[in-house]
Amino acid sequence: MYTKLLMGLALVFVQLTSSAQFETAKQVFSSPQMKTEILKHKKVAILPFNATISYKRMPKNFDAEGNKADEKALSTQLQQGMYTYLLRKSENYTVNFQDVDRTNTILRSKGLFDRIHEVTQDSLCEALGVDAVIKCNYAYEKTGSEAGAIAKTVLLGAGWGKTASGSLTMQIYNGKDGELLWRFYKEMNEDVLGSANQVMERMMRKVARNFPYEK
Repeated sequence: MYTKLLMGLALVFVQLTSSAQFETAKQVFSSPQMKTEILKHKKVAILPFNATISYKRMPKNFDAEGNKADEKALSTQLQQGMYTYLLRKSENYTVNFQDVDRTNTILRSKGLFDRIHEVTQDSLCEALGVDAVIKCNYAYEKTGSEAGAIAKTVLLGAGWGKTASGSLTMQIYNGKDGELLWRFYKEMNEDVLGSANQVMERMMRKVARNFPYEK
């Protein structure tokens, strides 16, 4: 009985330590021109995310087309989630963020929505009528069983139902010359019950202290 208790406590410690180590994976880059260029920005557009969904173990009856549709939906859901977060805290920022519906409408009308990664950043800024664009990649990898994670969440509480890992790469490009001004990279464990808005809430809290537009 005593041995089992020790083993259980050891397992909890290892899981908590591993999670903490994973959460600390963060990289931030700032261009030497960032501070001077950021001061000139007044309106910034958030582009649809480049979102990918992969599996550590490929599920049975995997539907490639369905997965592609999920990635496309996640792309705009995360874009909306980021815009909602920034809009809610707009008084904290030195710029205004273009409504993402307007951004997407303009991109579609100019035939750019599905070609974002084939166009230079300064060309995108010119097309959208903004001073800079925020371009993000989100890679989501399912690593565990959702049924098992739900059981863990019920038995052990929130924070134990981790079924995936997610990584966010967030970049700000200057509209004048398309140069990269700032880059943020962060990894996180993801909860089985997490939505796109919840993902962005957690991610943006991590970004907040480093976000160049923060007053």
